[in-house]
Amino acid sequence: MHRIALDATYSLGEALSGVGVYSHEMLYGLASAHPDDAAFQWCYRPNRIFRSLREHVPRNAARRLLRYSSAPKCDVFHALNQRVEFPSSSKCKIVTTFHDLFVLTGDYSTPEFRVRFAEQARRAAERSDTILAVSQFTADQVRALLKVDGTPVHVVHHGVHPPTVSGSELPPDAKRENMILHVGAIQKRKNLERLIEAFEALPDTWRLVLVGSVGYGGEAAIDRAKTSAAAKRIEIMGYIEAVRLEKLYRTARILAFPSLDEGFGIPVIEAMSRGLPVLTSDGSALAEVAGNAALLVDARRVDSIVEGLQTLVKAPGLREHLSKLGLQRALQFSWKRAVAQTWTAYEMTLSA
Repeated sequence: MHRIALDATYSLGEALSGVGVYSHEMLYGLASAHPDDAAFQWCYRPNRIFRSLREHVPRNAARRLLRYSSAPKCDVFHALNQRVEFPSSSKCKIVTTFHDLFVLTGDYSTPEFRVRFAEQARRAAERSDTILAVSQFTADQVRALLKVDGTPVHVVHHGVHPPTVSGSELPPDAKRENMILHVGAIQKRKNLERLIEAFEALPDTWRLVLVGSVGYGGEAAIDRAKTSAAAKRIEIMGYIEAVRLEKLYRTARILAFPSLDEGFGIPVIEAMSRGLPVLTSDGSALAEVAGNAALLVDARRVDSIVEGLQTLVKAPGLREHLSKLGLQRALQFSWKRAVAQTWTAYEMTLSA
């Protein structure tokens, strides 16, 4: 029986980020898929261990404190978010998941955070026996920016939970509202100032809804929305519960996600699985994730975003076409598949 320890720190809370969602899915998915051939340790950093007491732990998992002074006693330790900080004398194999490296490539965080992140990422890469990347784009960045050469790097895409209804039961375009939806943190990297400017060129029968908590540089986007000529048609909802988000996915006509840098982009697949046509960036991991099932634009050019939005607004036939392509595309991304690929990576690491 394998002893598998995972850093469960980021799985706690209600307003989970993409890393939090991934951590939650890996913890429960692995425990469920391997009830008899693995003993799991869910490790929490000292500032989260007491909060973790609220969480249900499966019978084949045990809650542990993740200490900086001593390593877990395990065969494999999986760092679910590029942090490995216990002593290097540990005998357990280390698997690290890298979600993105945008902190190193753009002005999307404070200088202090950039320095701290760079050191954590470098140290994790150096100590890892195996690296998992959530996209080929991120895998290539890990190799180039962190100088990873001999360490195996496996691409394990994020997944998505399908809606509780079948594709044939999702509302058709004719029953949706003239709403352009954006899901994701309101921050500089998400490119919302350009999206708002592009939205102003659309007919006044359309509205823009922004869903997500405020992050680094988000205040500029909020100010831009308030001073916009279309301010009355722009709604900033902040973080909302899953039930309300599900309703928006089934109500909107377009998901606009012209982010400047993504390691994956979960909202793109979430929208596709709900039959919502997607406009997204042709850069970072988004083109890889979207495939041919979305309308791709140059996210650094407002005129490109305008052209893309206007094309979708004026062409219900194209929206229907992208909706069908998106439903098929979303089937390629499942958490079950991600769990299976992760387990395979563990076995390969242990046999190396």
